[in-house]
Amino acid sequence: MRFLVRLITTLLGLAVAAAGALLAIEAVAALVRPGAGGLVVPWERVHAALSVVSWDDAPVRVSAAVLVVVGLLLLLIATTSGRRDIRLHDPAPEVTVTTDPRSLARLVGHQVRDQDGVATASVTASAKRVQVRASSQFREAGDLRGRLTETAEHAVQDLPLRSTPKVLVQVSTPKERR
Repeated sequence: MRFLVRLITTLLGLAVAAAGALLAIEAVAALVRPGAGGLVVPWERVHAALSVVSWDDAPVRVSAAVLVVVGLLLLLIATTSGRRDIRLHDPAPEVTVTTDPRSLARLVGHQVRDQDGVATASVTASAKRVQVRASSQFREAGDLRGRLTETAEHAVQDLPLRSTPKVLVQVSTPKERR
């Protein structure tokens, strides 16, 4: 989602910069040659074309509807793209405590990687789910998945989280990694 927001803001920034550059070019051209018309944009033809268009015309209403939908879509993207902080129990009424998903994933990851038989592990976390992907050092995983699940669940339960996220663990062995 962050990529989409960055892409949209970059495109809107480029559009505003282009409009500003066009306005600057037209303003300088109007100062240098007053009454000669636009240098890049033929303003007389644009004015003549827009003067015959009414607010009741179908193209105007369709354009307005499209702009409303695009605006609402941008508003929806902007409101859902915020930080995904994870709330913890507040120690006092006037104090709010949060952590970010990366910190939670790092904490669980350190404890998972400390287990015997773990070659590598990657952890992703959110407020609702902690997902562990580990690979075993040995060809037989044995009870590694159970131990890692227990370790990750204890790591999550030891934190004063408002809601306990679901813990999902996947373990692969060296022969499965190919």
